[in-house]
Amino acid sequence: MNRNAFLPGVTGIALLLLVAVPVAFVVLQAVFPHLDTGSYSAPFSAFTRVFAEPALRELITTTLKVGLGVALCSALIGVPLGALRGLFALPGAALWDVVFLIPFLLPPYIAALAWMLALQTNGYVQQLLPGMHLNDFLFSLPGMVVVMTLNVFPVVYFAVSRSMAASGSRLADVARIHGAGPWRAFIRITLPMALPAIASSLLLAFTLSIEEYGVPGALGSRSGILMLTTGIEQRLADWPIDMPGAAVLSLLLVAIALCAYSVQRAVLAGKNVESMTGKPADVTQKSLAGWTLPVLALFILVALIAVALPIVSTLVTAFSGTLSGGLSLSNLTLRHFDNLFASHGDALSALSTSLSLALGTALVAGATGFLASWLVVAQKIRGAALIDGLSLFPAALPGIVVGVGLILAWNRSFWPVTPYNTWGILLLSYCCLLLPYPVRYVSAALRQIGANLDAAARVHGATAAQALRMILLPLVFPSLLASMMMVFAVASRELVTSLLLSPAGVQTVSVYVWRQFEQGSVGDGMAMASIAVLLSLTLMLIAFRLQQRQTS
Repeated sequence: MNRNAFLPGVTGIALLLLVAVPVAFVVLQAVFPHLDTGSYSAPFSAFTRVFAEPALRELITTTLKVGLGVALCSALIGVPLGALRGLFALPGAALWDVVFLIPFLLPPYIAALAWMLALQTNGYVQQLLPGMHLNDFLFSLPGMVVVMTLNVFPVVYFAVSRSMAASGSRLADVARIHGAGPWRAFIRITLPMALPAIASSLLLAFTLSIEEYGVPGALGSRSGILMLTTGIEQRLADWPIDMPGAAVLSLLLVAIALCAYSVQRAVLAGKNVESMTGKPADVTQKSLAGWTLPVLALFILVALIAVALPIVSTLVTAFSGTLSGGLSLSNLTLRHFDNLFASHGDALSALSTSLSLALGTALVAGATGFLASWLVVAQKIRGAALIDGLSLFPAALPGIVVGVGLILAWNRSFWPVTPYNTWGILLLSYCCLLLPYPVRYVSAALRQIGANLDAAARVHGATAAQALRMILLPLVFPSLLASMMMVFAVASRELVTSLLLSPAGVQTVSVYVWRQFEQGSVGDGMAMASIAVLLSLTLMLIAFRLQQRQTS
């Protein structure tokens, strides 16, 4: 075997199994509805049937309303906060960055369940403020948009704050000297320079919201509000199972995400604003002066609503004996945590399963992402564009589409060996969804290193594999480790593919929490959620710290 072709071959096979196969089977099942019987008859008839359904318009309309609503609300929160953080000397700036990182790292389905406990009738907010009746608002389309926004707005906040801090205020100060007012200088100078970052973050907010299943599943199912994600799940869960219909809806969801990306590129075409002076931007942040207290009050208000309330709601439920007991010292208990660690319970099994799968995902996705990045950035082999596209394409794939693709791909009689109905199918789904993390981190690190060290090693007789193992791997290892820790944290609490693909008798942390709510064991579910959130937040914060050290 050609040693030079071994690593590219292994990487190519891994990308085919993780990404290409499930995506291909979604397309094939949508085009050929009788594929499961080995027949290629009546092509595209599933499209005709699904498009003729009266409910389809409502599914698409609701999905678009939620996506646009979350993007708009995220802009209303994230852009002002990001501008204040990037342009002004905000007291405790680093602390606020950590605080606003928490909502984005909080699993959306756990946040939705926490908001339910807080705002539903006789919930915690109503117990503290008897005049507040927010149950009807929560279980409505605007309520879903608000809950999603409070999870997603940090992507806008961080993009805007970093962009405005990098561009500085020097050009705006020049405009002020020439007679422009502060608002005119901000709107005509500072804001246009941050426009690419704003547009990219709003696109991400839109795609994250239309691909989300946990919040619509928790809130929308109780109010009759259906999105494409919940519509796909219904076709897979309700009898008779409609695989072709699920595949068609999956392609529609991917098409909406790709259309959003195209619109973003069209809006930004020719509108990038750059400084042409050749000098580094002045990053000196201005004083807030008399606005310090009002700005801090704004940050505190957002933090209390987006961070404190759902986390406190989760913890209070985990330590409460019964929901009917309300907020009282006599209702405090450790019983739910005792139930988790009881030898006869399912909680320990679910936790060990999630941790094992998360570790396997981190290793497989990390290795595949590292090799793919090396082949694309350092080796620049023939077919690098295809490898790069396959490794990053899962970023545009909703989790539910990956789940549908894996069911369609591996639930076939012609495979001699299949991971379907085993824990292996969960490993494949997690690796597919989370592969872009190591690819992005390692690619950025490799570009910083450049090609000189690899070339020097090759000149002195090292093979490509030796240069990779002895030079490049040690240099990019901090970034790779950070990405693997993020993969581990996200995989340990992934919901939608776990619900779709978990074999009988196999539970993960997310499935356990979801099932406990369905069965009415809310305290046990929130106790498990508390452990999962603490683990995820700790690992992700360590990962971000490692990445900052690598890039500083």
